[in-house]
Amino acid sequence: MISRSVSSSPASSSVLTARSLDVTMVNLTSMSGFLLMGFSENRKLQILYALLFLVTYLMALTGNLLIITVTTLDHRLQSPMYYFLKHLSVLDLCFISVTVPQSIANSLTNSGYISLGQCILQVFFFIALASSEVAILTVMSYDRYVAICRPLQYETIMDPCTCRHAVAAVWLAGGFSGLMHTAVNFSIPLCGERVIYQFFCDIPQMLKLACSHEFVNEIAVAAFTTSAAFICLVSIVLSYVHIFSVVLRIPSAEGRTKVFATCLPHLFVVTFFLSTAGFEFLRPPSDSQSAMDLMFSIFYTVIPPTLNPVIYSLRNEAMKAALRKVLSKGEVSPRKMYLKAIFKF
Repeated sequence: MISRSVSSSPASSSVLTARSLDVTMVNLTSMSGFLLMGFSENRKLQILYALLFLVTYLMALTGNLLIITVTTLDHRLQSPMYYFLKHLSVLDLCFISVTVPQSIANSLTNSGYISLGQCILQVFFFIALASSEVAILTVMSYDRYVAICRPLQYETIMDPCTCRHAVAAVWLAGGFSGLMHTAVNFSIPLCGERVIYQFFCDIPQMLKLACSHEFVNEIAVAAFTTSAAFICLVSIVLSYVHIFSVVLRIPSAEGRTKVFATCLPHLFVVTFFLSTAGFEFLRPPSDSQSAMDLMFSIFYTVIPPTLNPVIYSLRNEAMKAALRKVLSKGEVSPRKMYLKAIFKF
C-alpha cells in the first residue's frame, strides 16, 4: 500500500515532500500506477470525506434502484418518457460507481494509489457514461418535444422500436467516445510525476503530466466530443424553445402546470450537468491543486446521480404514486421485486 504524503499547501501542491518523494515515485514507477491526492492529507478529514461519500453513494444507489424498479414493474410507467428515465438511472448508477467507491476505499485505507489498469478502466467508463448521459438527456428532451408539440404523431414517432434504437445509439456513442479518449490519453508519454490532484483519474489533470506538445491528439478528440456535446445542447435548447412556446399558449393553468412538472426537472438536470462539466473541462488547466477543481468535479460526478431520482420523482405524481405503492406494506418482498425488475429490464 502506498500512503499519500504530499502537502496540500499552495506552496508545495505540485511536488512531493522531501524523502517520501523518492520512495513514492520509485514505487509508482515500478508499478506504472498513479497517486490520487484526493481532498486532504489530514487523517480525520479523510475519514469524514469517506463517510460523506458513503452516505451520498448509498442515497444514489437507493434512489436510482427505486426508479429502475418502479419504471420496470409498474404498468402505468411504460411510456417512452419513463423508459428513457430508467436508462438514465442505470447510467447514473454506473457513473457514480466508477469514481466514488474507489475514493472511499482510498480515504479509509489512507492510500491514494491506483494501478494503471484501474486508471484506464476508470477513464474509459467515466467518459463513456458521461457521454451517454449527455446523449440520453438529448433524447429525453426530444421525447418531450414530440409529446407536447406533436401529440397526434407521438405514438407513431416514439414507437417501441424507435425507443430501443435510440437507447442503443446512446450506449454505443458513449462507448465510442470513451474508447477514443482512453486510447489517445494513455498513448501520451508522461514526463511529470505520476501524481493526480483529484479523487479519480481525471483527464485534464492527467494531461498536466504529459510531455510538452505531446497531447495534440487528445485535444483533437476533446474538440470532437465537445462539438458533439454542443450539438446536443443546441438540440435541447431548440426543443425547449418549441415546448415553452406551445405551453405558454395553453389556456388552462392546470395544463401548463402539468407540462412544467414533467419538463422543468429535466431542464434543471441538463443545465446543472452540462454547465458544471463544461466549466471544468473547458477552462484552462492550473498548475497547482485547487479547491475549485475538486468542488466542480463533485458537482458533475456525484451530485447529479444523487439528485436525479429526487428531482424526477418530486414533481411527478405518477412516479410518487408508484414509489408509494412499492414502499407500502404488503407489497412484494424487496428481493423478489429487484429480481423481477432485472429480468424485465
